[in-house]
Amino acid sequence: MMRVAVVGATGYAGGEVVRLLLSHPEVQISAVYSRSQAGRPLAESIRGFQGLVDLKCESFSTRQAEEAADFFFLAMESGEAIGAVPELLKMGKKCVDLSADFRLQSRATYRRWYGKEAAPRALLKEAVYGIPELNRERIKRARLVANPGCYPVSVILPLFPLLEERVVAPDDIIVDSKSGVSGRGRTPKDPSDHFPECNESMKPYNVAKHRHAPEMEEQLSLAAGEEVKVLFAPHLVAIQRGILSDIYCRLLRQVTTRQVLALLRSRYEAEPFVRILEEGKWPETRFVAGSNFCDISAVVDGRSGRLVLTSAIDNVVKGAAGQAVQCMNLMCGFEESLALKQAPLFP
Repeated sequence: MMRVAVVGATGYAGGEVVRLLLSHPEVQISAVYSRSQAGRPLAESIRGFQGLVDLKCESFSTRQAEEAADFFFLAMESGEAIGAVPELLKMGKKCVDLSADFRLQSRATYRRWYGKEAAPRALLKEAVYGIPELNRERIKRARLVANPGCYPVSVILPLFPLLEERVVAPDDIIVDSKSGVSGRGRTPKDPSDHFPECNESMKPYNVAKHRHAPEMEEQLSLAAGEEVKVLFAPHLVAIQRGILSDIYCRLLRQVTTRQVLALLRSRYEAEPFVRILEEGKWPETRFVAGSNFCDISAVVDGRSGRLVLTSAIDNVVKGAAGQAVQCMNLMCGFEESLALKQAPLFP
């Protein structure tokens, strides 16, 4: 059994990693870390783990990590993994970082959007962007994977094949996304993100200045072979889990809805966690909740010459912990879908 540690285990993403790994036949959770809950049993912070996890949370220190585990999930604040990862790699550990510290190859872009010093160039060059559907072979060989942001997963998967095939214009993309409240973290920094204050409402936030926009643009530019520009408008909706993204694109050539869906289906037909819906069917967050699926559909509006793509994911699973476990499976030679085969919750 491979020993796995989760740093930041009491947050939503770290806690979800723990939940998924409990059903993994090839790993043992050997250590859990939490700065705020150090010394307390994990099951006291997340009571659903009572009778399932008997580990106490510890304060994370790389000095103690060598004996703790073979593989590390780092669900830390942005800026914190930069100091921990080099030491872990020197010890021969493999890591999936769920923060933004290794997602952006441009150090200047990271500094501009996160206001912190970026990781060393050598580490950024080594880190593999963790979307298995696009980077599977590189992830298999990686020591360090940068787990994507939740919004980017919902945007990159629908758009990537269409930019590769020059179906849509790279300079005219509008993304309108709605996320559940869990996307704002277990300890929201803004009181208006607490459920009583956002219930019965929907609000935009960080329009045209969200940190995930440059991440989308950097990855999508690889598909297009040229610079991609995205106008990104995220919204908070009063549900616990889920992201629904509507993506509006200008077509570069005349295509039908059926042709677009066929292209997407051809690209993802062998992927275990991407589902291309039939024409006229639309993704809903409730049909991916608790699962590692990304549902995608599309429609061509011939009158305006535009394409509308819609995707849905669970922001805590495919948008965070599930994607991280999927990457771990590839990095360690396990079957890719281990611990991720659960169907969406219903109702």
